[in-house]
Amino acid sequence: MQIEKIYKQATREAIWAVALALGYFVWWYVTAYGFSPAPGDSSMPALYWGFPLWFLLSCIVGPVIFTILCALMVKVIYRDAPLEPQNDTDYE
Repeated sequence: MQIEKIYKQATREAIWAVALALGYFVWWYVTAYGFSPAPGDSSMPALYWGFPLWFLLSCIVGPVIFTILCALMVKVIYRDAPLEPQNDTDYE
């Protein structure tokens, strides 16, 4: 594998990893703050399996979804690449 192809693949993998991390942050932020009760609301929120909806989505469902997405990303996007040089001219 040529060094340019290795760098291109590594860049592609890094972009996917950063995008997935940013996607998780957006998911967490939107579900944690978007589904939480309004400030000053003292009523008990509806519970789903004993958890408020904002907590269930941001702290239980989100990590499960993004762990599965991470496993899929590693299986589909990531490729093996040799780490040692094949010959001396590859790095010149």
